Amino acid sequence: MKVTQEKLPASQIGLEIEITPEITKQTYEQVIKNLASTANIPGFRKGKVPRPILLQRLGTTRIKAAALEELIQDGIEQAVKQEAIPAIGQPQLRSSFEDLIKNYEPGKPLTISAAVDVEPEVNLVQYTDLQAKAEEVKYDPERVDANLDKERQELATLIPVEGRAAQIGDIAVVDFKGSFARVEGEDETAELEPIPGAEATDFQVELQEDKFIPGFISGIVGMNPEETREIVAQFPDPYANEDLAGKAATFTVTLKELKEKELPEVNDDFAQEISDFETLEELRASLVEQYQKEADDKTKTNKQEALLTELLKHVEVDLPATMIEQEVDAMLTQTAMRLSQQGLDVRKLFTQDIIPQLRERSRTEAIERIKRSLSLREVGKRESIQVTPEEIATRVTELLEQYPEEQDVDEDKLRSIVENELLTEKTIDWLLEHSSVELVPEGSLNPIEEIEATESDTDADADADAPQTEEETIEASTEVTEG
Repeated sequence: MKVTQEKLPASQIGLEIEITPEITKQTYEQVIKNLASTANIPGFRKGKVPRPILLQRLGTTRIKAAALEELIQDGIEQAVKQEAIPAIGQPQLRSSFEDLIKNYEPGKPLTISAAVDVEPEVNLVQYTDLQAKAEEVKYDPERVDANLDKERQELATLIPVEGRAAQIGDIAVVDFKGSFARVEGEDETAELEPIPGAEATDFQVELQEDKFIPGFISGIVGMNPEETREIVAQFPDPYANEDLAGKAATFTVTLKELKEKELPEVNDDFAQEISDFETLEELRASLVEQYQKEADDKTKTNKQEALLTELLKHVEVDLPATMIEQEVDAMLTQTAMRLSQQGLDVRKLFTQDIIPQLRERSRTEAIERIKRSLSLREVGKRESIQVTPEEIATRVTELLEQYPEEQDVDEDKLRSIVENELLTEKTIDWLLEHSSVELVPEGSLNPIEEIEATESDTDADADADAPQTEEETIEASTEVTEG
């Protein structure tokens, strides 16, 4: 078989495949033989239809089309194998099928034009001495006291209050019923329209402004037990229930009971009750270490992200469509599995109408993820960065010991995932050692609006090249039956 190769855009190889006269004749005859044995033609038994009758009834075009399908599939497969082309995805026919039928003559050579996607060539213009800036996350000592205060609140004892009015920090037990407030010009004598679901009996609420819609809590402050009061409040906009967003409401509230919190002392006994530590000093030291590590880890992640973003400015790669579509598939699968684990009905979220939109919106991120992965792989290849079997075995053992409750772990898949993660970590560490990342104060690089806008996306899908958490790694290795 004669095959001529041509380099095409988007990491494709074009193939001109010349199929020999013998093969075009042999395939055509085999198709006729197969059809003769299966065709149902009145007046003839299967396998006994004369050739002229078969050609007349089925038509030469149909027979040639059936032969062509085999010639195309077998021809492309053999050409890829013969030329040792590392194809990814399914080959594409570039010739017009209609033209092939017209030009196809059994016993004469046939030329087929096709294209296959291949792994792209990665050109790293620069990957050392990169310059970047990253935000430094500093440990906040106030988090320790905030954590301890939160634990105190959860261990608080509720004591009935007598002889005073409600104040911020109290626990109030109320009956309430909500109605839409009157709009200007509305009949003052008309009965207010009830708000669906805005009614409760013996409702316990902590008197903190963030515990209910604006105005409700402040309206209760100052009330005495058995007192009933009309409280005007305002639903925020936006609001979970769009029908209520931004609307004013009037609540008829009866304060039935008032309690206050009696908080435990923050001492060694308290530390023992909320932790495994014997003393408060040990608990505080542990929290300081935990929050310091979180800050350091976040700073390291910021440095990695900044460096990888800078690296992509110096990479030239022409991605094949197959690779992009595969990455989009993987991203949507990850998202679907995460949503399913959260108890959401993925079938309702991923409808036939919405999937094309999700795919299109995912393309930009998919392309960036692929470029990162390919760039890191290329750096590792150029610098001979490797992971030893001992390192893989150690990490796998640690994961299995850390999550002994996990069942059906595919250890081969787990080893493969761990190897890729360790190689990524080593490569990024190498890049950090051979580049310069300047640390700047937290919040100084991105406007607040941009951070808020991207926060949900960042939480939804971890970056393809960021090291996974141990739990994510274990979960990935148990997904062999799903994907």
